Amino acid sequence: MNKPKMTYFKNEDILHLAVSDEKEAESIELSPNITAELNDKGELIGIEILEASSFIRDSIMESAQAKILDIKKPYNKLIKCNGNEENAVTPLKESL
Repeated sequence: MNKPKMTYFKNEDILHLAVSDEKEAESIELSPNITAELNDKGELIGIEILEASSFIRDSIMESAQAKILDIKKPYNKLIKCNGNEENAVTPLKESL
């Protein structure tokens, strides 16, 4: 298989990502509801995600929240100190 194939099983709410068509020899639980499937050489051939809709929802929400929090961080401002420009981590204030 040249390109990974993703299949969603709606009734079971399982997402399967196949990296290879090889036969699964063993599997390793990466985290609750996420299993890595390995061939007989120990190489990754697939990933199975149980309760996939919750996993995708939570992943998107966490990613969005992280981006929002990063955007809301105070911006660094360029200041001159003794004639040299330096980066400061001081939030900009309206009174400046």
